[in-house]
Amino acid sequence: MNNIEVGAYNTMKVCRKVAFGFYLDDGAEGILLPIRFAPQGLQIGDDIKVLIYHDSDNRLIATTQIAKAVVGDIVKMKVVEVTKQGAFLDWGLMKDLFVPVSKQLGGMRLGAEYLVKLYLDEMTGRVAATEKIDAVLKNDNLTVKEKDIVSLIVYRQTELGYAMIINNQHIGLLHTNEIYRDLVIGEKLEGFIKTIRPDNKIDVVLGKPGFQKVEDEGAKVLRLLQEHDGYLPYHDKSEPQEIYDFFGMSKKVFKMTIGGLYKQQKIAFTKTGIQLIATD
Repeated sequence: MNNIEVGAYNTMKVCRKVAFGFYLDDGAEGILLPIRFAPQGLQIGDDIKVLIYHDSDNRLIATTQIAKAVVGDIVKMKVVEVTKQGAFLDWGLMKDLFVPVSKQLGGMRLGAEYLVKLYLDEMTGRVAATEKIDAVLKNDNLTVKEKDIVSLIVYRQTELGYAMIINNQHIGLLHTNEIYRDLVIGEKLEGFIKTIRPDNKIDVVLGKPGFQKVEDEGAKVLRLLQEHDGYLPYHDKSEPQEIYDFFGMSKKVFKMTIGGLYKQQKIAFTKTGIQLIATD
């Protein structure tokens, strides 16, 4: 099998057509793409992007369906079946994703959602999932640095805020004073690395770092002003929750943003809010 990644998307070439589908070139006998998943007009010699996984008969099979996750991803999924051997999760494919009992934390319930990581089982080579995520989150050898923009997953609530999964690899902390809306376990967000401590503990913040964030938020404020006839009833004395509910930003970022817009002579301050300055 030539560089085929099971549990991931691969770009493969169509090598032959049969009545029930197309075989894709894997350097051996080929991997079947069933006819129901083949796009109209597919021809021998075409390249196509497919997900490769094992079917119920333990044969590799290809699909153009969009899975909810691939190997290495951490994602929240719903339990659709529970057996003595384990639970099955809705993967978004015709075949459900298996979580062995040994990979569960306290037993999974039908209809409930759980945060899991997808992996390749060493014994079978099949895609499976584990709820035991702590074991795969390591900060020993960091692949991030301060100010890096990263993907975050809300992991669990702590006394200091929320533990956040960073790029599916590391663990960090989003402090309570940096949170301005309700968070949901398993929610995916964009953020950046605020601080890396000597012991490799990481503090993260939602949004983008520094001036890039303020610049982006400045464009948002100007757009909202234009959409509201050039005036908004918000200022540096407004409540933080009011600001977050309307602008989707913290009060600190809001004050920095309107300060920058004022210096650029794009807005004026009034007693009750901010006013867009008309330009020719």
